[in-house]
Amino acid sequence: MSFLKNFNKGAAAPAKTATKKVAKSAPVSVKKAGTVSTGTRKGGVGYRKYQGDALWLPNTSRPGWLDGSLPGDRGFDPLGLSRPSDFVQVAVDENDINAAKNFKGGVDGTFAATPDLVSETRLAPYSEVFGLQRFRECELIHGRWAMLACLGAIVAEATTGVSWAEAGKVELDGATYAGFTLPFSITQLVWIEAILVGGAELYRNSELDPERRLYPGGYFDPLNLAGGDDADKVFRLKTAEIKHARLAMVAFAGYGVQALSTGEGALGSLAKFGETF
Repeated sequence: MSFLKNFNKGAAAPAKTATKKVAKSAPVSVKKAGTVSTGTRKGGVGYRKYQGDALWLPNTSRPGWLDGSLPGDRGFDPLGLSRPSDFVQVAVDENDINAAKNFKGGVDGTFAATPDLVSETRLAPYSEVFGLQRFRECELIHGRWAMLACLGAIVAEATTGVSWAEAGKVELDGATYAGFTLPFSITQLVWIEAILVGGAELYRNSELDPERRLYPGGYFDPLNLAGGDDADKVFRLKTAEIKHARLAMVAFAGYGVQALSTGEGALGSLAKFGETF
């Protein structure tokens, strides 16, 4: 045993292999052939922020008069309604009774109208009826009314049990709201609404600044959400509003189609839809 111990002590120890620590390199993303980078990853797994021009229909081109500067501009104008108007000035035709042939007048020149000018004419403030700024104002105002109408129809039906489509018939028997009788006739309510809403519209049309016509601020922004110097935040809020406005207009159109097809209001149609499951 001692011989073996001495032999093991005398034996050369195995040489240690020299190792070198190599720093781990950052993972390299290999781009497959035929793929296009869609931007940096943001949000949940598999979500990538879109970096291109967001259009209403893929593989389409943006019209020249829609440059994307307006909130919610997705290049949607298939009929070209907001295209700037160009006018052609034609000379007077020849009117020589002694000539064998009178020629028509030629083109003297072309000119483009200056769009989106707001005047003090309250009933027709814009210089161009088919101007882009006027279309945006109409879209935004109609969308705000639609958002109020969609919510108001649901609240009214939930509190009164009367379908919004039948509310006018009920009001003819006597004005009530939430079970309380109102001391007004239907004629008086129509006059009150016409005076209040019409007065508000006349007051709004007295504003000559196109931006303040759409976003007056002040009392209409009590939390000052659109205030401050953060232009990106204000633009995102305006984009969110116009998106909700468009959705509300489509939704209330759906309310009308449901009322015509089922004879029910918003909640009644929802109940019928739930019975199909």
